Amino acid sequence: MPANQKVDAAKPGAGPLAGRRIVVTRAKEQARELSAQLSELGATVILLPAISFAEPADSEPLDSAIASLATFDWILFTSANAARYFGRRCKARGVDPKAAQSGERPLFVAVVGPATAEAAAAEGFLVGHMAQEFQGVSLARELAPDLTRKKVLIPHGDLAADDLVVALRFAGADVTPVTAYRTLEADSASPEALDAVRKGNVDMISFFSASAFRSVRSRLGADALGQVSIAAIGPVTADAIREAGLKVTVESKVPTSKAFVAALLKHFSVDTPA
Repeated sequence: MPANQKVDAAKPGAGPLAGRRIVVTRAKEQARELSAQLSELGATVILLPAISFAEPADSEPLDSAIASLATFDWILFTSANAARYFGRRCKARGVDPKAAQSGERPLFVAVVGPATAEAAAAEGFLVGHMAQEFQGVSLARELAPDLTRKKVLIPHGDLAADDLVVALRFAGADVTPVTAYRTLEADSASPEALDAVRKGNVDMISFFSASAFRSVRSRLGADALGQVSIAAIGPVTADAIREAGLKVTVESKVPTSKAFVAALLKHFSVDTPA
């Protein structure tokens, strides 16, 4: 049996991706829906979780920010995970996001893209602005005039860059960044899945964050990844891969699963299996 069929893979069937072996490096809790979509299109899905997520090691700064949520004018979410973990912590602390947005000092919410907007809405936040280019720096550019002398809360992951914070502070905003979650190396990577990629026995390996790409690269090496086709969701992830000297074969400009699947379909529609 081929290596790619020994791992956690869905049974391939008929469809536009029939016969394609696609590696999904998303965290397990996030991979289910995308894997189902790809399987329904006929692909064999090889799960290779690169990272996982957890609450901060020290939640005191996060809890302090939540306790003073009513004092902020804006909250900016730059990832779906930031919205999820912040929202869950709010609920755990007995804080209702909708109440904070409808008080005497309304809290306005901005997000980096559609996936983040969906996650924020699921946690009870009313999203008022979404970045046009789906990047944190776009939020700074678009909102800077409205955020001068405003109190801005930015929940983020422990590996987040500080470019948004720097840009908003330069624009005169009073910014409070706070870690809402941690990114961890996944410990559930199947040796068979790693071997399938190492041997080039896959049609595509997909990355959904720069941290996931770096994790897999540290395990397999750039040379091994350079032998397989790489797909990236969104420009931030794609830029990280290119900066490492590797080629991005498929890139969805919009960082959503729907756009990502559409980009894969477009690519493989002109590249049928041998």
